[in-house]
Amino acid sequence: MRSALLVMAAVLVVALAPPSLAPPAHADGFERVLNGSFATGKTPWWSSGSTPSQVDNGRLCADVPAGTVNPWDSMIGQNDIPLEAGQPYTLRFTASATANVTVRAALALAVKPNTSMFTKAVTIGTTAKTFTLTGAATIATLSGQLGFQLGANAGAFTFCVDDVSLIGGAIPPGGGHDYGSPVRVNQLGYLPSGPKQASIVDNADRPLSWQLKDSDGRTVATGRTKVQGGDAMSGDHVHIADFSTYRRSGHGYTLAVGSSVSEPFDIEADLYDSLRRDSLEYFYDNRSGTPIEAAYAGAAYARPAGHIGVAPNKGDTSVPCLPGTCDYSLDVAGGWYDAGDQGKYVVNGGLAAWQLMDMDERSWGRPGDGLLAIPENHNGIPDVLDESRWEMEFLLSMQVPAGQPLAGMVHHKIHDLAWTPLPTMPQNDPQPRYLHPPSTAATLNLAATAAQCARVWALWDTAFAQRCLTAARTAWQAALAHPAIYAPADDNVGGGAYDDTDVSDEFSWAAAELYATTGDHTYLGHITTGITSAGFSWRDTGALADLTIVRAPWRFPAITVLKARARVLKVADGYVKDLKSQGYPNPYRPTDGQYVWGSNSATTNNAMIIATAYDLTGRPGYRDAALESMDYLLGRNAVNQSYITGYGERASHNEHNRIFAHELDPALPSPPAGSMAGGPNSGLQDPVAQQNLPGCRPAKCYLDEIDSYSTNEVAINWNSSLAWLAGFVDSLRP
Repeated sequence: MRSALLVMAAVLVVALAPPSLAPPAHADGFERVLNGSFATGKTPWWSSGSTPSQVDNGRLCADVPAGTVNPWDSMIGQNDIPLEAGQPYTLRFTASATANVTVRAALALAVKPNTSMFTKAVTIGTTAKTFTLTGAATIATLSGQLGFQLGANAGAFTFCVDDVSLIGGAIPPGGGHDYGSPVRVNQLGYLPSGPKQASIVDNADRPLSWQLKDSDGRTVATGRTKVQGGDAMSGDHVHIADFSTYRRSGHGYTLAVGSSVSEPFDIEADLYDSLRRDSLEYFYDNRSGTPIEAAYAGAAYARPAGHIGVAPNKGDTSVPCLPGTCDYSLDVAGGWYDAGDQGKYVVNGGLAAWQLMDMDERSWGRPGDGLLAIPENHNGIPDVLDESRWEMEFLLSMQVPAGQPLAGMVHHKIHDLAWTPLPTMPQNDPQPRYLHPPSTAATLNLAATAAQCARVWALWDTAFAQRCLTAARTAWQAALAHPAIYAPADDNVGGGAYDDTDVSDEFSWAAAELYATTGDHTYLGHITTGITSAGFSWRDTGALADLTIVRAPWRFPAITVLKARARVLKVADGYVKDLKSQGYPNPYRPTDGQYVWGSNSATTNNAMIIATAYDLTGRPGYRDAALESMDYLLGRNAVNQSYITGYGERASHNEHNRIFAHELDPALPSPPAGSMAGGPNSGLQDPVAQQNLPGCRPAKCYLDEIDSYSTNEVAINWNSSLAWLAGFVDSLRP
């Protein structure tokens, strides 16, 4: 989903540190370079396009071309280095070259305006030598760049470096994070009739006094906290303040505990109306193959159509297969860009489309026509169906045509041959794009979503509904004939692998959807999975069979419905228990104590199951738990962060994306309002997270930085779950 090759400066302005920041002879502090011994390969080091590099005998060696004019015309380096202004740094490295050359070691800002902090020239010979250089950082940043400038030498040569170390700074890696007020609230607000709680970080063992204040600072309610105690996922000692009995609507409330005051919030019945709209309009902003028009998205988000074959773009209108895998091309224009990259993946898109169509299929979720700012509004069809059709048409186009080998199967994905840098606008993407081979998982995703499509579109467009049903049946038969074709785990250059070697869950989900649509008992025996506490994701779809059954109980045998209902309620009860057992109200509590990539989607998906339990029973505890799950996402969490752009005083706005890259290029917008960040991730699979979050507690493994793709990416299947949940909580207003 993300390239390890990060943005590097096109031009470095060479300048010495100002006299006031003249460095001492050496610097004490902390290591700032990752993988300086190259023991784990090249990552996260990069080299400029003219300078191929590789690890050779534990050294990073770069082939420098002849004819370079400027030192920065040929470089190797590492980005995302955290630096503190005014602090000294000591750079040590061992280097050699195949000729006597002059190399410049530079510390700079990796993003615009690419300010240089210090540049030091050294002479490199054919015998390896260790160098020690000192300088000072002039800017406090998480986007520092250590670069070796190799250009402006006569003739071609090979440069090799090893044992690179940059030591300095007063704050240790993983330290110095400012989480703001210890009083954590839903920064958007609360429903008048809903639960209203805050989490307070305080080591006191006895209850504390709290005051609820209105926008004029008047105290309107008081109380005492409950001591929740130590919270395992965050490491915080937490109190809970409950002000649910206060029901007066208003804006700009705050909660005070001693001298600590929360971020402001509202109490309003229509609190979630705009979020359900924005979280759905996110999909229009991520459409491929069509202009994004200012009339709908706003001027800041308008852009030409991407991937339609207008130079330098190769386009998606006639995409060939990867060489050696097939001899045809398909028109697969359209659909939604998946995540931070501009690939399109059937297994991710299938789940996202399913959740949007599920919103329509539930009576509370039908938003109606004219709700969204999209070109199809006011066409007599619910806008959520119009938007889901944009993806559904793409999914249908990925099916292998009749007469071809593996006819009826579905190509797993389509994306660029190589990773593009951040930012890259879709219309400027120069990379060739390829269809990747079909997989059984992708084929069953189409079978499931196309069966659902046939059911929900029967009322609105019978021809499209029939087309979906034909595709679903064809995909099902193809999957039965080819039940074990898996996407390879190492197919992750230019796009994510999305590998999955257990498709029993996809068979079960697809069978449930096909039976719900057709009533054909042939499918009933293939429904073999039920919901478990593991929930669901793009890879694990077995739980969706039960959600389909309880969504349309009149279509299934009574005993099947009763068993599915019991399983859903049992799992929902477990999630409610998990939510209440924690200092911050998260229905996601992994048994291994480690948050996964996209943990916020686990929160929203689990909350979706809780909300389904409320639909089935009407029990207030389920409703309250779904609302408190939103509290977690909107700021009542360990980092005091609203993970939803545009919602809350401390809202994420630097999510990883090649289009919405304002942090890297001020001319580009931030992600649109209603975009949900992936959230805390114990794995720390990107260099920014590795540099800045070592040793983090699971619930605090998060950075709102564009290059922290493992904690701060966006994705369509994450936003679809947010949209579903926002639609549900908005339906709770009187």
